[in-house]
Amino acid sequence: MRSWSPCSCRVLTFAMLSMAACGDHGRPIVAKDSSVAAAHAVPTILLIGTSLTAGFGLDPVDAWSTRLQQMIDSAGLRFHVSNAGVSGETSADALHRMDWLLSQGTPAIVVVETGANDALRGQSVDAVNSNLEAILDRLDRLVRRPVIVVAGMEALPNMGRAYGQRFRSVFPAAAAAHRAVYLPFFLAGVAGVDSLNQADGLHPNAAGSRRVAVNVWRTIGPILDSLQRR
Repeated sequence: MRSWSPCSCRVLTFAMLSMAACGDHGRPIVAKDSSVAAAHAVPTILLIGTSLTAGFGLDPVDAWSTRLQQMIDSAGLRFHVSNAGVSGETSADALHRMDWLLSQGTPAIVVVETGANDALRGQSVDAVNSNLEAILDRLDRLVRRPVIVVAGMEALPNMGRAYGQRFRSVFPAAAAAHRAVYLPFFLAGVAGVDSLNQADGLHPNAAGSRRVAVNVWRTIGPILDSLQRR
């Protein structure tokens, strides 16, 4: 993955500040497929995330969640992907949504992608860790506990090496503590690559979204296969 130059960091930071504030009168923009409640005859994979999951700036058919659904269908696996990504959401916002999301039904798998907007705003790493722990605690308490997947996240280089290292370590540690599956940085091979990102330099374009779907598939594909065989 190409490293970010200082100039690129400034551009990305400006873009992220713009995206973190997006919404109608301060309200976050919800992905078009954010409903978790639909009565599906197949188990649900619930994606909780930021604009990176919501598919900001993309036609819905190009979002990585849609690409993932296509890969699942092609593999003959019977699971429904429900995209509950919200642009501009912090880990605290995600925690506040948990009760509502889970009131819509218990998914078979929950993918938690959070923290990018916290890092952008320079939020305390301890606060991010606390919010993520609380989200995972809430999932642990479900009577039918889903398979939990924690997506790793990176802070922009301009936050400094010490902050970046502490921030990065939150996600695998939380996954291990809660017996969750750890999904390494799902933008690997995409972040910092101009040809795979939109003009803001932050959000994957259609080609980058396909790469993200492959990254996610490598982790959850075997899990889905195992669940279906049970």
